[in-house]
Amino acid sequence: MISKKIILVGDFSTGKTSLIRRFVDNQFSDAYLSTIGVKISRKEILLEDTTLQGLIWDIEGGTPSKPVNTTYILGAHGAILVADITREETIENLDTYVGIVHKHAPLAPIVFVLNKSDKLSESDRQKVYAQTCERYAEMSGQIYLTSAKSGEGVEMVFDTIARMMLSQR
Repeated sequence: MISKKIILVGDFSTGKTSLIRRFVDNQFSDAYLSTIGVKISRKEILLEDTTLQGLIWDIEGGTPSKPVNTTYILGAHGAILVADITREETIENLDTYVGIVHKHAPLAPIVFVLNKSDKLSESDRQKVYAQTCERYAEMSGQIYLTSAKSGEGVEMVFDTIARMMLSQR
């Protein structure tokens, strides 16, 4: 089995903890509890011929006055950058997190997540998704709509980052 460090990074209240909880425990709670520091979870990700043990780091959300602690990013093998699809500023702030990940874990592949997609109509979801794809064209298909509440897209995101990390070995 191969162990890899996966980090989830983004602004506060974008749903990073909820995504991890949905993926690891298949659970969801509407209660908001802000992550302080970092919380590490483990989950085996089964691919065709390999089992990857994901060490999933839930990193405290950033704010303009309190940026993400970059020491948590060091040694990451993959990064999931999370934005709240209903809060434009969290999507705009993905630029900041791309820079931080590239600086502190330069080889880590990156996947973007537009979380809380269940809160928008299908047409609004597609509109924001298209705008985000246009803005981050270099991500070439690595932008996902997710809902930690419904589970939509969550497995796909972790499967994708696992495959990207394994392709680098």
